[in-house]
Amino acid sequence: MLHSQHQIDMLHGSLLDKILLFSLPLAASMMLQQLFNSADVAVVGRFDSPQAMAAVGSNGAAINLMVNLFVGLSIGANVIVAKYIGKNETQKIHDAIHTSITLALISGILLLIWGITIARPILTLMNTPDDIIDLAVVYFRIYFLGMPFIMLYNFGSAILRSKGDSNRPLWCLGIGGVINVILNLILVIIFKLSVVGVAVATVVSNIVSSLMIMYFLLNEEAPFTFKFSDLVLKKEYVTQILKIGLPAGIQGSLFSISNVTIQTAINSLGSYASAGSAAALNFDFLVYYIVAAFTQAAVTFTSQNFGAGNYERCKKVFNLTMSAGLFFTGLACFVCAFWKTGILSIYTTNPEVLNYAEVRMIHAVAFLWMCNIYEVSGGCLRGMGYSTLPSVIVLLGCCVLRIIWVFTIFKYFNNFAMLMDVYPVSWVITGTATMIAYYFIRKKLLA
Repeated sequence: MLHSQHQIDMLHGSLLDKILLFSLPLAASMMLQQLFNSADVAVVGRFDSPQAMAAVGSNGAAINLMVNLFVGLSIGANVIVAKYIGKNETQKIHDAIHTSITLALISGILLLIWGITIARPILTLMNTPDDIIDLAVVYFRIYFLGMPFIMLYNFGSAILRSKGDSNRPLWCLGIGGVINVILNLILVIIFKLSVVGVAVATVVSNIVSSLMIMYFLLNEEAPFTFKFSDLVLKKEYVTQILKIGLPAGIQGSLFSISNVTIQTAINSLGSYASAGSAAALNFDFLVYYIVAAFTQAAVTFTSQNFGAGNYERCKKVFNLTMSAGLFFTGLACFVCAFWKTGILSIYTTNPEVLNYAEVRMIHAVAFLWMCNIYEVSGGCLRGMGYSTLPSVIVLLGCCVLRIIWVFTIFKYFNNFAMLMDVYPVSWVITGTATMIAYYFIRKKLLA
């Protein structure tokens, strides 16, 4: 049986402690990343202008639209490497890792070219207000200069997590994030670089984090050791990664299309609505990353145990990741709803901006615990090799429904609170459908 340093034995012994040991550092790393990214919004909001704050914050949906497709492929890399760990096939682990890093480099270069080229057209299509669009385009283009490093970090982290190592990605983000915050303060407050300053700081922090991940992979124990001379693009592994990762990536991109549609509707209400939504969106991300961490645990633990034929253990993984995810996200949602005014004042003291931010906190962020129902269920399905079905369900339940909502209910009421209500409605519908699909397939597959 394979064993290396920084590895969790997912195939034997107790599960809950190992799931928490895997998930909580992963949640912390993603939350740290968001906190450091939100420093961009906080610094320009506090030390520049509401327009600069809106320009940075309104980029999120458009950036995610372009990035999520390729980030989804890293989920495929995670599943494939974890499966071969479960099967104890060392040569295939080596080849899958090197194919994954090659895909990361190709993805990053494509995104760099794509992002710089279509920055202004996509932000114009989103009805970005005239008083912020030039600043938004500058931020967008500089951000995408760091895309090869972002892809290396995502794929490299997925490889480490496939064997249970979620601690070192946390350290990478932590160090990169501290650099981001320090550079934000220096470039905005001292050098008055505004949006340019926070964008440059983000790129530098991403470079640092990705180089640290690559250092760890270069110094891993066999068969996890990465060597540049062994970079390869083998059809066998590309096909498997695409089979799992492409539906997940398409889901993320289509998810982002619905968010772009919602952001366009928010932009139509003016720059204060954009700024307020951007402030609250930081907490939306923070809570969601707890969901994402337990979903990643569901994917990885299920992949290894399914590969090893431990089918009863796969069922336990579902029960434990769902229960833990609901508990921790429920706690986070309560904190956000109860202390909304105090924590939002970190980003802005403008009363009008603050009002919009509080509406989003009450109508959307407070109900984010519901996302566990469809995300964890879908994660377990992906771990068993079923990636398309949960993606289709999310497409219909979240993406299509939200777009219809914007062009019907929001168009009629033209109200920010009513626009935010689409989130809990879509979560209930999507969660119910995904749970039904999970139990149906599990009964069939694990019989």
